[in-house]
Amino acid sequence: MNDGVSLGVGSVAGAVVSELLKVVIQEAKMVLTFKSVYTELASTMEDVLPIIQELEMLPGSGELKKFKDIIDEALLLVRKCSRVKRWNLPSKAKYTRKIEIINKKMLKYCQIQLQIIMLRNQRLIMNKRGWFACETVPDEVSTMPPDMLSDMPPNVPSDCLPVYAKEAIESHLKSIRKKLDFFSVSPPVYIDLCSVPKLDKVLFGLDFPLMEVKTKLLNDDDLVVSAPPGCGKTTLATQLCHDEEIKEKFEYIFFCVVSSGSTFRTIVQTLLQHSGYESPTFENDSQAVDGLRKLIVELKEDGPILLVLDDVWLGADSVLQKFQINIQDFKILVTSRFEFPSFGPIYHLKPLGDEDAKSLLIKRASPCFFRGTSRKHEDLIQKILKRCYGLPLLIEIIGVQLLRKSIDWRGEVKSWSEEETVLDVQLIRKFVNWATDKVKRWSEEETIIDNPQPNVLECLQPSLNVLDPHLKDCFLDIGSFLTQGKIRVSSIIDMWMELYGKGSESSTVYVKYLNELAFRNLLELDPARISENEDGFYDGFLDSQHSILRELAICQSKSEEHHDRGRLNLEIREDKFPDWCLDLRQPISARILSISTDDLFSSTWAEMDCPDVEALVLNISSSSYALPNFIATMNKLKVVAIINHGLGPAKLTNLSCLSSLPNLKRVIFENVSITLLDVLLSRLGSLEKLSLFMCRVGLEVSHNIDEIAIHEALPSLQEIDIDYCYDLDELPDWVSEVVSLKKLSITNCGKLSVLPKAIGNLSNLEVLRLCSCINLHELPESTERLGNLRFLDISDCLALKKLPLEIGKLQKLEKISMRMCLGCEELPDSVKNLGRLKVDCDEDTRLLWERLKPEMGFFKILMGI
Repeated sequence: MNDGVSLGVGSVAGAVVSELLKVVIQEAKMVLTFKSVYTELASTMEDVLPIIQELEMLPGSGELKKFKDIIDEALLLVRKCSRVKRWNLPSKAKYTRKIEIINKKMLKYCQIQLQIIMLRNQRLIMNKRGWFACETVPDEVSTMPPDMLSDMPPNVPSDCLPVYAKEAIESHLKSIRKKLDFFSVSPPVYIDLCSVPKLDKVLFGLDFPLMEVKTKLLNDDDLVVSAPPGCGKTTLATQLCHDEEIKEKFEYIFFCVVSSGSTFRTIVQTLLQHSGYESPTFENDSQAVDGLRKLIVELKEDGPILLVLDDVWLGADSVLQKFQINIQDFKILVTSRFEFPSFGPIYHLKPLGDEDAKSLLIKRASPCFFRGTSRKHEDLIQKILKRCYGLPLLIEIIGVQLLRKSIDWRGEVKSWSEEETVLDVQLIRKFVNWATDKVKRWSEEETIIDNPQPNVLECLQPSLNVLDPHLKDCFLDIGSFLTQGKIRVSSIIDMWMELYGKGSESSTVYVKYLNELAFRNLLELDPARISENEDGFYDGFLDSQHSILRELAICQSKSEEHHDRGRLNLEIREDKFPDWCLDLRQPISARILSISTDDLFSSTWAEMDCPDVEALVLNISSSSYALPNFIATMNKLKVVAIINHGLGPAKLTNLSCLSSLPNLKRVIFENVSITLLDVLLSRLGSLEKLSLFMCRVGLEVSHNIDEIAIHEALPSLQEIDIDYCYDLDELPDWVSEVVSLKKLSITNCGKLSVLPKAIGNLSNLEVLRLCSCINLHELPESTERLGNLRFLDISDCLALKKLPLEIGKLQKLEKISMRMCLGCEELPDSVKNLGRLKVDCDEDTRLLWERLKPEMGFFKILMGI
């Protein structure tokens, strides 16, 4: 613990959390140099104090330890602020930012953890006394404080105690809930934009390069690590950032992936937002340079700074020069396929040596196959490595191909010895023959024969050629999405469902394809393996893909003219279209069209004729974006994905161009500013699924929708998926008139407090997901009319107090997921009518259902499945 914190704790040794909080409040009010301390922080703590005092009266107050840690941190910060002089503007700016972070930590704790503690304590008291059901409450008992209730003898008749306790506890906690309502759900603050990636694999051959790069970086100025793609530059830079000597030297380490679409302004904005600032809009690069300088000057007071710019593109010399702001103890490490001699010294990372390459291949393939030292095995290894040219990426991909083939064969070999660690000889022989034949065919590839020193794309091509045709198509399709940032798995599968079919088993097959591509090191998933949820939703992301692998996917079409390609990627920098796009004399025949623009794009579009496009992916970065008019001519268009890679939600305009599309089935919005009313007014007659992820849905502009026939505006809509839309506080009433809906998913929307009262009108609804809507306090009673509902997910709905009274009327309900529903204190008697129900719950909510189990037939409790 810091000395300052130790002193603070020592002064109130043995005191409860509230006493420590009083000390911080008293000292904060004396720091007149900082308005944010003596007003905002002190005010927040004063609002929290009575809540803490009341919670300390309940059992389990030891759970406040985490909050005490926040108070310790606040006390140390307050005392540091007290030593800052009025005229020291840089220090005032730095500590003001830290005060804002502490304030947000405190608010977040009140929004979530305090509610959990409060509700859990309430449940513990209720269960301890066995207070569950009683009809009447004497006045003298309903006002009893919890400390008196806890002293009541345990042998008081249970038919008198239940409601007494329940009413008294609810009365006592009501004031806490009112105070907690003061803390609204804040918009998301992204503070993990430039963190160093995790090291999640065994490294080979980088010990010596690491030592050399570290020595140069510590002794010299800025450094460029240059090598061909797939050589391990990013891995080396990541390992360097995790080196103990580097972490001890540099107080701050930023790791920025710099794609071809990144501009100097966007990189600086990312650095600022990562550091806890609101991201400003720079009108020019000079302002961005000024912003970068101020940030570095402020942070440097805490210690030296290292900035890693990873995968810098060709022609970025002017961008790199802007980062060189000549501040001591600020160093930059660049990794790139290219050299930038004007920036600084160059370190050429070499491919792996023979022994390291061999070790990596054996590790990635299967050590059991190469454990023997036979000449044939060694010859096979050398033939494979000869075609890998020491490139780790290529070695890993080929090694996994060998492993995949070995796994496929294991089921064919029946004779296993329980004591043998080496696979059956028959299997090894079969594997060696297959691998030898594969190497022979690789050697016959034209790209290898014609060029004794092929580039990385040519080396990777054979690995792509061996993929199953459907798997290869899926790999090529992923090239339509940008590699930086996370891509929702559901967005990719939505596209495939429309392009390749959406039968009952289709989505399962597509999940299998993604997992297979990840297994082959052709992409990375988060989590490492995606599974399909029972309700048909997918939680997961395509985490990253090596830029050279995206290039491999895109280059498959480069032998064709642009207008003849089945998959077309169009990149626009500022307002500069490629020459081929400005001289189009015939329609584009692409089935998948991807258009990527940077933050300087003004939505000035060139005219394009794209009559055959079925999937459109718009990768945007600007704060405002107008959809191109030519979308209205895409009569075969089935799915549109609009994905904003900028820092804040982009304002979309010209949505009307989607209105006339007869085959548009799915629309995906990510990180954009749009309201559900915008969708309604667009009258998307064929739309079946609407997805909004991290969107600012905002307040709906006043509009008379009485004249709109909802069933005519959205007659085909079957699914709405809303996730992480932080400002969604209520669902518009008109949604309950979309009677075609079968799935409604609203998840991780912290401000959502109420659903439409007429939600029971959705007679076709089969799935209702509301998990992690922490302020949702009730389900409308009309929910009982959802006669086709099969699955209800209310997990992590902390404020939800009860289920609808007649929920037992939902005879088709098969499963309820209600983990962490700590506010739900009792179940309606009607649940007894749900005899074949499965309930997914945790230890706390299990107690509610256990009492009813004997009366519920085939009822089943699932613990956290």
